[in-house]
Amino acid sequence: MTGPEHMAPVFALVGPSGVGKDSLLAAVAPRVPGLHVVQRVITRAPDAGGEPCLAVTLEEFERMLEAGDFALHWGAHDLRYGIRWSELAPRAAGRPVVFNGSRRALEQAAELLPELEVLHVTARSEVLAERLAARGRESTAQIAARLARAALPLPGGLRVHEIDNSGPLEVAAARLVALLQPVRA
Repeated sequence: MTGPEHMAPVFALVGPSGVGKDSLLAAVAPRVPGLHVVQRVITRAPDAGGEPCLAVTLEEFERMLEAGDFALHWGAHDLRYGIRWSELAPRAAGRPVVFNGSRRALEQAAELLPELEVLHVTARSEVLAERLAARGRESTAQIAARLARAALPLPGGLRVHEIDNSGPLEVAAARLVALLQPVRA
């Protein structure tokens, strides 16, 4: 049985920059047996902070893209992001897969992965602004652009679960754990 209906679920964790997606993933991954957290390929400096990723140059990214290494790829905020095919393979063995995604890639992901569920992480705008400023990776103008983008709606027709991460991380983490390992009949 190899059809998509027999694959473990794939979850796209999306939300605006600074909402705490990386923190949530780090908090819940050890609590969800078998969960595979995707390592993204990103065109940023290895010492830029954030999630553990495969940091590559734009030229390396383009070579990987041309070689067909990516199941999904997108650009956002002057960076390129990719999800390698190999990172989705654990779902064929029954392991749920979660990736830190982008609203820009959701329609592409839904076409490729019929089992896709979207985990939409939100937070109040003042919380986002404070978190973005604290991490020190963006200029004031970049922060303003990220906050403006945070208000954009998700594409329609997707299975979406909302997670508010405005308060204590543990509250949002508990909601995320429940979504990643629902009780199935």
